[in-house]
Order: sequence, then C-alpha cells, then structure tokens
Amino acid sequence: MSQSDFAVPIEDRHFEDYVPGVTYEYGSVAVTEDEVIAFARRFDPQTMHTDPAAAARGAFGGLIASGWHTAAMAMHLIATRWLTTTAGLASPGVDELRWIKPVRPGDELRIRVTTVSAERSRSKPDRGLVRSFIEVLNQRDEVVMSMIGMVLIRCRTPAP
Repeated sequence: MSQSDFAVPIEDRHFEDYVPGVTYEYGSVAVTEDEVIAFARRFDPQTMHTDPAAAARGAFGGLIASGWHTAAMAMHLIATRWLTTTAGLASPGVDELRWIKPVRPGDELRIRVTTVSAERSRSKPDRGLVRSFIEVLNQRDEVVMSMIGMVLIRCRTPAP
C-alpha cells in the first residue's frame, strides 16, 4: 500500500507510525558533476568518479557517482523526509546494499521506502526495530540502488 506521507509530522513520528507493508516516496536530490567529483576525491578516488576525460574512455562511458555518494544522498532524503527526527535512536546497520545502475551528473534521485517489519524489543520495550526496503530511483524511474535498512525507534506508548 502506497501513501503520500505519514499521518503525523516527522517530529511526532514514533515506532507505532511505521506500519509494515506501507510504502512512501520522497525526493528529490540533484546530482551535480562538482559534487560527484568532490565526494570522490575525498572518499572514493577512482577515475570513473573523479576524472571526466578518463571516465569517458572507461567502462561506463562517462563520469559516475560513487556508490557511497549515492548512499549518502539517499540517507539525506531518509533523514529529512522519512525518519523520525525525535524518536530515532540508532541504526544497527543495513543489509543487502546493491548498486544496480550508474548514477550520473544530471540525474534526479528520489527514494521509495517500504516498511518490511516493525518489532517491539522484548528486552527494551520502550523501543522497536523497524526494517525497511529502500530503493533509490532516478528521473527515469529506474532503481539505481537498494538496501534493507534497520533503525531503532522509541515507542509512543508503553508496552502492553
């Protein structure tokens, strides 16, 4: 089931608001050549990400964003649009991170997030673990990256 947004604003979201099976889409973030190069020079200095001329001769036929840059852009959208700003506690990690298609300067990215499961902690019943399938899409509706994210979120109501 797809919804345009949560029933409560981002600053009021708690564990109970992340319902399994519900999908949300948010975006967008523009991919610029300057940011692709700057990120890669600092964090992933491979010529396919840092040198437009060399990248044009390479396997991708042009400059592409580092997958880690793509993940960072997705995280920006997750943190500012989907994830609670007040009840989020921490993330124990991600599973199944996949870079499916190259991301290029000029692309516009958005996220599609489907809550897979939401389980209240037995040992700490004031919080729960939300698992979500996260897809990053470009302006052509192509999935360029996917992952399963996990986040611990404080509960609004005490355990029954």
